[in-house]
Amino acid sequence: MGKLQSKFRKRSELYRASQGEKADNTYYDSQILQYEPAHHGSINTVTHLSPDLCVSGGSDQVVVVYDWKQGQVCQSFQGHNREVTKVLCYPGSTWIFSASRDKTVLMWDLNQGDEPIQEFCGHELVVNGIAISPDGRKLCTGSRDNWMCLWDIESAKCEHRHNISRNLVTHVCWVPASFSVVQTSEDKTIRVWDSRTWQVTNTFPAKQYIQTHCDVSPNGHYLVSSSNGFGGQGCEATLWDLRQPGCKVVEYRGHLQTTACCIFLPVFPGGSGQIATSSHDSSVKIWDQNTAVCLGTLSLDGAGPLVSLAPSDSTSLLCASFNAGLQHIQVDHGSLQAQGSGAGSGGAGSLDMRVVARF
Repeated sequence: MGKLQSKFRKRSELYRASQGEKADNTYYDSQILQYEPAHHGSINTVTHLSPDLCVSGGSDQVVVVYDWKQGQVCQSFQGHNREVTKVLCYPGSTWIFSASRDKTVLMWDLNQGDEPIQEFCGHELVVNGIAISPDGRKLCTGSRDNWMCLWDIESAKCEHRHNISRNLVTHVCWVPASFSVVQTSEDKTIRVWDSRTWQVTNTFPAKQYIQTHCDVSPNGHYLVSSSNGFGGQGCEATLWDLRQPGCKVVEYRGHLQTTACCIFLPVFPGGSGQIATSSHDSSVKIWDQNTAVCLGTLSLDGAGPLVSLAPSDSTSLLCASFNAGLQHIQVDHGSLQAQGSGAGSGGAGSLDMRVVARF
């Protein structure tokens, strides 16, 4: 696993927060394990490298590989000179990509020391979006400088660049098993690109608010995007059908501030599709994908904006926060199953969600 920075996990008794509304599952009524912190300062992004390892980045400019099950840092990568905005791993490999406000993307390999093995330079402003092609040969980057770039990973050469006025990119996703790339933007628009021609093939109808994040379903059929807002206005996530570009399926409404992240969750055995969202209102919500019923809410009072989610499986979810590090959220589907999956028939449904560890 390369050079391990051995840090023994520290267990200490955490606080007990006040009992919240049980209907919203806002509680900290159990002991939470406190592990060695992954970062100093706010955390902007988290993803999974393997079932046991996550990768995160934040305001301390460091990319950290963390064994979240054992509670210890495995590796720290220091190469950026401004905060890290996004991290991404190529499935089945030890490759890690990190984007930053220093306008660069760095590539690391967990098995090749603590220096970057590749550097992608060319943007003029913060890089907010990175995506890897399914074959692992191309890297897509998007920035607030209005440029979308396509790079050859082996040579780090930029093969295609395209500038669209006011296209301040907020996030980028590669559609599985395809040549398509999807991106969200501050101009409230979602665009689909063809990586072969590096041209926009579809533009979704502009939403009322800035689009902050997006994710594509594993089968490549659906896209979920989230938006900013305040006072409950514009704070939704939207499900789109990529087979009918611009076709809005449902909206997930309930957050009170900007919805910063939206992801498809692994399907629980015998369950239906679910969407998870996190918000600047310090809450995480899980929704029935088809009915848009909110199945559960977990409020992390004091954690500040919650800006990134990474599911490990259908019962474990990692959440990055501005004020309280990384949170390991356990999702219990038992109550939902006991209700006969009430959400599927229009019922409220209920998932038990709780924080079991923080690091």
